[in-house]
Amino acid sequence: MKYYLIVGEASGDLHASHLMTALRREDPQAEFRFFGGDLMAVASGCAPVKHYRDLAYMGFIPVLLHLRAIFANMTFCKQDIVKWQPDALILVDYPGFNLSIAKYIHARTRIPVYYYIAPKIWAWKEFRIKNIKRDVDELFSILPFEVDFFEGKHQYPIHYVGNPTQDEVAAFRASYRETRSNFFERNGLQAKPVIALLAGSRKQEIKDNLPDMIQAASTFGGYQLVLAGAPGIDDDYYRAYIGNAEVKVVFDQTYELLSHADAALVTSGTATLETALLRVPQVVCYHTPVGRVAAFLKRHILKVKYISLVNLIAGREVVRELVADTMKVEQIKAELGRILTDEGWRREMLAGYDDVSRRLGEPGAPAKAARLIRSMLAKDRFTQA
Repeated sequence: MKYYLIVGEASGDLHASHLMTALRREDPQAEFRFFGGDLMAVASGCAPVKHYRDLAYMGFIPVLLHLRAIFANMTFCKQDIVKWQPDALILVDYPGFNLSIAKYIHARTRIPVYYYIAPKIWAWKEFRIKNIKRDVDELFSILPFEVDFFEGKHQYPIHYVGNPTQDEVAAFRASYRETRSNFFERNGLQAKPVIALLAGSRKQEIKDNLPDMIQAASTFGGYQLVLAGAPGIDDDYYRAYIGNAEVKVVFDQTYELLSHADAALVTSGTATLETALLRVPQVVCYHTPVGRVAAFLKRHILKVKYISLVNLIAGREVVRELVADTMKVEQIKAELGRILTDEGWRREMLAGYDDVSRRLGEPGAPAKAARLIRSMLAKDRFTQA
């Protein structure tokens, strides 16, 4: 069968690549075409139609400045799907783009629309549930609390398949055997404990978060700062914000870095969950250019109490979140100092991580989603025959 996938960022590329691998196990003759990234290219054996780097605009001004490119990509994508005529369209997160594609494909074709990694409409833009009900045939959730939101609140049946990050971390931990000294030597690091910096995967996130992270963490002289380089971001871009600070950048080794880190400063997103599953005490840092306005929006517009996946899954504060007007260097220093020196707080946080892992359930999300997709497509073909 033919599968067309669309992702818009690095985490989507990772999750979609594992789904592709699982689909190929279920369907050895599977053909793929996709908007995505390098990991999907490896999994499928073919290059993306468009790389997610050409799609990932974040923030009001960047989006406004690139509207022509965004609309051009959207129009091309719609036409390309119709021309290729896949057996299934699989959308991965990235709702601003993907829901427009779903609307077009649902209205003009009989191609089934599957959504893997549900849009986070429970956080904001809840009105999008109307679009999802109308344009998405099957929704696959990777967050346990989404079942109550979609099925309980909106009477829209979904499939909770587990969380792919659980799979990715479990597979890594089962195979990774490198010692700390070897990791340090291989990457030219000092023989000092590590504060890991995970500043996001988009340029705007890095620009907004990294300088304050570095300023706060640099005050802890007994530690070395190691930055996890994101896919698609080159070293020169990081250097513009690192300046003269002593920060080492390691690329394509986020899990390895976290395995040897004593603490982490993490921009909200999948990275907060990865850090938790790798059992590294963390502070969540998310700067916004207009702090007070963003704080107002968080209190009055956003529908959730937390922004990190760790706290959202736990349903309580497991990790400290510094967001908008609370994202200040002094507060980062205070919270980082706490997780480095307060053994009781570290133990409490790690116990919270255990609770998060239990709530996610057993690994196997891509395999379960692939089996469901294959069985649904087989049933549709039998019905139409």
